Amino acid sequence: MKSILFQIGTTDAASPADSLQQAVQASQELNILELSTKGGVIMIPIVILLAIAIFLIIERWLNIRKAGKSDPYFMANIKDMVINGNISGARMLCEKNNTPIARMLEKGISRIGSNMKNIEVAIDNVGNLELYKMEKGMPILATIAGAAPMIGFLGTVTGMIKTFFELSKQGDTITAGALGGGIYEAMVTTVAGLIVGLIAYLGFNLLTASIERVVYKMEASTVEFIDILQQPASK
Repeated sequence: MKSILFQIGTTDAASPADSLQQAVQASQELNILELSTKGGVIMIPIVILLAIAIFLIIERWLNIRKAGKSDPYFMANIKDMVINGNISGARMLCEKNNTPIARMLEKGISRIGSNMKNIEVAIDNVGNLELYKMEKGMPILATIAGAAPMIGFLGTVTGMIKTFFELSKQGDTITAGALGGGIYEAMVTTVAGLIVGLIAYLGFNLLTASIERVVYKMEASTVEFIDILQQPASK
């Protein structure tokens, strides 16, 4: 009798541990690769959009960061050269810096001698071109932020259609395994689409804020340069 009770107690004590071990094994088997394959064909465009979004975010961030770099003594050197009449030296300094601000000022320096309105228009034209370069690829990133969740929801709809199709075929003998594929596709594509859309949305806003900071520097440098040109005339 004691041996029977001991066996029962041992079995009951081991059951929670066995259940925990089985749960750990099941969680280890449920990996990202398996989930992505369960998403069906809809996962292909979502993965492609993810790759494009990551590439654009990194590529744009590196370019915008490069465009925002500036020498703290750049404007002071330009001021000294322009006031002293060293126009060629000022243009060489702008070419050496090779930044949006330097290219704008180089265009303005090349127009020295004409009226102030022409100089301002020339600088603004170069500024617009530099802004266009920085915003290159941003519309694509914004499109991905909106399109990826929609594609994910499309996968949700197709997954549920598959589920109801299996329901209609099986009639009264419904099994969980037959419905699993459609429900998997519905849930996985939704989550994947939302994740990709969130990454693209955050990347777009962060890059937009970085571009605005660079544009502010460009405008501030333009105003300072115009003031430099007006200084000799005010004396």
